[in-house]
Amino acid sequence: MNINLNLLNEVTAFIWAEADMLDHSEYNEWLDLWNEQGKYIIPIDPKLTDYENHLNYAYDDHHMRKLRVERLQNGEAISTAPKANTVRSISRVRVIQDQDNEIVLRCAQNLREFRKENLKHYTADVTYHLVRDQDGLKINRKIINLVNSTDTLAGISYIL
Repeated sequence: MNINLNLLNEVTAFIWAEADMLDHSEYNEWLDLWNEQGKYIIPIDPKLTDYENHLNYAYDDHHMRKLRVERLQNGEAISTAPKANTVRSISRVRVIQDQDNEIVLRCAQNLREFRKENLKHYTADVTYHLVRDQDGLKINRKIINLVNSTDTLAGISYIL
C-alpha cells in the first residue's frame, strides 16, 4: 500500500478544522468549507447509496445547509434550545481515491453531546468527497453513516 502522507495530512487537517468549527458553533465558517453543489447526507439505511431516491435524515443542498445554520443560530426551534454542547473526535482517516480533482476519504467520527442534563454518544463512518478550487479544499459531498441509523434516534439539534 502506497500512502501519500502529504495528502493524508492535508485532508486530516481539513476535517479536524471542520469538526472544531462545528463544536464551537462557527457555522458561517463551516458553510464556507462547501462548494455550491455540495450535498450533506445522513442516510437512514447505511447499505443504500442511492440517496436521491430514498428517505434520509438529511439531504441538504446549499440552500438547505444555510437554513439549517439559521435555525441553529436563531434558537427559535425547540430542538435547538437549550443549545447542545458537542465534542467530535475524528480518527481512522483513509484516502480512498485521489483522481480527476476529487479526493474521497473515509474516517470514523465519535460525537459526544451534552444537552438537558443528558450525555449522548453518536458513532459514524463518514465519507467525504473533497474538491480543490482556487481557495483550497472544499466539501462536495459528506455522507454520515451513523452506526445506529436504523434505531430510534432522538432529535439531533446540531450538525453532525
